[in-house]
Amino acid sequence: MSLPTDFGPDSGGRLKGVCIVKPIVYGNIARYFGKKREEDGHTHQWTVYVKPYNNEDISCYVKKVHFKLHESYANQNRIVVKPPYEISETGWGEFEIVIKIHFHDPNERPVTMYHILKLFHSGGTMDIGMEQGKGLLSESYDEIVFQDPTQLMHHLLTNTKQLTLARWEHNTNFEEKKEKTLKSITEAKQKVKAEIGVLKNRLKLAKETISQFKEEIAKVQDNQYVV
Repeated sequence: MSLPTDFGPDSGGRLKGVCIVKPIVYGNIARYFGKKREEDGHTHQWTVYVKPYNNEDISCYVKKVHFKLHESYANQNRIVVKPPYEISETGWGEFEIVIKIHFHDPNERPVTMYHILKLFHSGGTMDIGMEQGKGLLSESYDEIVFQDPTQLMHHLLTNTKQLTLARWEHNTNFEEKKEKTLKSITEAKQKVKAEIGVLKNRLKLAKETISQFKEEIAKVQDNQYVV
């Protein structure tokens, strides 16, 4: 990708007060072979990826994506310089994959994310239909925040193109997931508020009881002095 020539090496300084947010999705898809592979004991084929949440070509501002795999792989450092930003492999175990996104503007620091490769079902994974059988999906939504970007970075971020004219969809319905999460948070807040109310009433009752005890003790002591 050729960069605009009217931006100097310092990218013309930073644009103070400007904030641009780029939502992304990262994760992995895995498919079980059905049994262990005899030659290496591998049980799954998987693909780890980074892709835009919106329908835009992020290669306009992304220079490369560095995937760091488990040390057991012959080449654990994989670099992808153009879309799709993904790596496909086979294996038998789950591990943490370090994903580092580098930008065309060298003044912009890379962004690092961490994804646990999922091969087996748990509460955070789901089945999806795949061409070669049932697959497992584990992906997350995140946002890259560019605060006070350089003029060059601002130009790159605001001049992206659509990837496709067709409808842009994800395997995960993040809007539905967002609504469910907000609903859960609201319900949790209401529950905590109700519990706080109960505890306040108990505390009030305890204080009143202590006050009554003190009054009774004072009366008893006064009667002793009178006698």
